[in-house]
Amino acid sequence: MTNDKLIQVKDLKKYYKKGVIKALDGVTVDINRGDVMVVIGPSGSGKSTLLRSLNLLEEPTSGSIIFENVDITNKKIDINKHRQKMGMVFQHFNLFPHKTILENMILAPVEVKKVPVDEAKAKAMELLKRVGLEDRADAYPIQLSGGQKQRIAIVRALCMEPDVMLFDEPTSALDPEMVGEVLDVMKELAHEGMTMVVVTHEMGFAREVGNRVLFMADGKLVEEGTPEDIFEHPQSERLQDFLSKVL
Repeated sequence: MTNDKLIQVKDLKKYYKKGVIKALDGVTVDINRGDVMVVIGPSGSGKSTLLRSLNLLEEPTSGSIIFENVDITNKKIDINKHRQKMGMVFQHFNLFPHKTILENMILAPVEVKKVPVDEAKAKAMELLKRVGLEDRADAYPIQLSGGQKQRIAIVRALCMEPDVMLFDEPTSALDPEMVGEVLDVMKELAHEGMTMVVVTHEMGFAREVGNRVLFMADGKLVEEGTPEDIFEHPQSERLQDFLSKVL
């Protein structure tokens, strides 16, 4: 674990309705290379807004996000260039239904990074093999289960060789029996040292795989610490109350 700061979030605010709704209310946090940072909290606490702000899918009202020493909130920078280094996995898999799994996977590397098609295919097949889905390369998304689609969504993001992976509740749309197969892929990534920021309701994952846990409520970062700090020794009443309901 290095203390090499990959992303620095400084006093991030996201207000709606002229400040009536404070989705993010002054969040400051550093994400280091190799961190598996798990963000927990009640619905509406700002978790997904924070995650989606990291690659500017949500544009902050104020504050700054420094990614690899560049302030990506600066209007002059080419955000798409920086987004290439951030893999994003959503609740819903966002696969193109009219393209095969392999076509879905090579699209961004070929179009955006100009990787030769054969090279992109070889890399995609290698990643499909990793998640046990190489036999589904020519299938279409409709032919796959939810768990399979989400595993594809993860390896599709890996095709771009990102420096960080952002997961927005990646298991919340899945049937319970499929959650494990997706979490297993994420655990493996974590063990390989991939920097990850994960918004999730899976407390077992947060406890077992995260090295840092953030607890958010009402748009604020209420507590952060190791899984042990957060789950065994919660300091704030807000966190104690939340854990009493979810554990």
